[in-house]
Amino acid sequence: MSTIVFTNFPVKDVKASTEFYEKLGFKKNEDFSNEHSSSMVWDDTFWIMVLDYEFYGLFLKDKEIADTKTKSGSLTAFSVESPDVVREIAEAAKANGGDYFTVDMGIPEDKMFSLEVLDLDGNQFEPVWMEMP
Repeated sequence: MSTIVFTNFPVKDVKASTEFYEKLGFKKNEDFSNEHSSSMVWDDTFWIMVLDYEFYGLFLKDKEIADTKTKSGSLTAFSVESPDVVREIAEAAKANGGDYFTVDMGIPEDKMFSLEVLDLDGNQFEPVWMEMP
């Protein structure tokens, strides 16, 4: 059995976030979605779960939800097949109310390329392409 990674993001508007991620190329899995959450599938091994604050809070016990517009709660990277796909995801995010930026890691683009993508709530993730030996 392969491991599946589920990244959970707190969001203020599940419907708007679902539409945002669909525009980036994710597909909604209706079997694991309801009015409080959407299961957004990239591929067989990587999913982003967008959960409204009330539902997300159930998993935190005594912790507060971070304001991801001003603080980082996590940074999830996932591999894609080319630098062009990295750019397509980032541009789709920006065109639909999110944003992206570049971090210069000193690695040539023909070896590795990524962009930092922000969703509607400031949750951050990183599509990344790497030349595999």
